[in-house]
Amino acid sequence: MTAVGGPTTQAAEVEPGSEVRARRTRLTPEREAELYEAVLALLREVGYDALTMDAVAARIHCSKATLYRQWTGKPELVARSLRHNKAVDLADIDTGSLRGDFHEMVRLDNGRLEKDSALMRGLIHAVNSNPDLLQAVRHLLIDPELTGLDELLRRAVDRGELRADTPALEYVPHMLIGALFAHPLTEEQPIGQLFLRRYIDAVVLPALGV
Repeated sequence: MTAVGGPTTQAAEVEPGSEVRARRTRLTPEREAELYEAVLALLREVGYDALTMDAVAARIHCSKATLYRQWTGKPELVARSLRHNKAVDLADIDTGSLRGDFHEMVRLDNGRLEKDSALMRGLIHAVNSNPDLLQAVRHLLIDPELTGLDELLRRAVDRGELRADTPALEYVPHMLIGALFAHPLTEEQPIGQLFLRRYIDAVVLPALGV
């Protein structure tokens, strides 16, 4: 299998933080996707703390220095892999109704949340003890999701489905994220699409006055 970014020279074997990162190489979309999938597979197998750049390099048959030419380190690589695993940007969902948008969000997830519930619980623990991971996840995953959700809700306000001064608007992220992590604890099973659709109809939409 071809190494990421091509053959590695001795000069490229430079420790993270050096000028080697300025010489970033371009990956094909297929190779980048392959790498992100390998990172996610390792996360499922060993968790964040035990995952190393050496293990990633070995899994995809490249050098560690090659990885550092593309990413600043493990936190960024993991955050970008999680971002790659997202089915769609929330801002791109536009069915013409808020309920339709929320249900489309669940449909497009296509079981990812159920499959990776244990992975996400492990990452929550890792985020709490790794400030660099928290910063990377916040910047590359959470902030874009919140921006997309804001856009989705803004369109509902523009259509007249929601009042702009609805008190629950600012708590929509808390309602959605809370359900994702409370359900496995209270029900002792991964969260599924059926539960999410029912939760949206019974909790989120009524709270918004829809």
